[in-house]
Amino acid sequence: MSQATARVQGLIDQNKVVVFSKSYCPYCKATKSTLSSLDAEFTVYELDQLPDGAETQDALQVISGQRTVPNIFINQKHIGGNSDLQSLSQSGELKKLLREANALKL
Repeated sequence: MSQATARVQGLIDQNKVVVFSKSYCPYCKATKSTLSSLDAEFTVYELDQLPDGAETQDALQVISGQRTVPNIFINQKHIGGNSDLQSLSQSGELKKLLREANALKL
């Protein structure tokens, strides 16, 4: 496991809900908006604003098989991208996952 992959896996392991994003991406904005609307506690890493953003994105591809953003993890489980999150939200499954992760603000 490369150093970048180990570091990114550590970020995933340390956070209940983590979104790897790019600040200008409309799909990332939609993901963050959906999570905020549910009062979810989540951590965002804006890859375009990190000095090692490209390495982080490469590591995410190794870990999740997905290179695109947003790249979302809940309770250390890879959720996918924005369309996956929106599907979970519409089915009511997202709120359940957030509850299980203890990631809803009280």
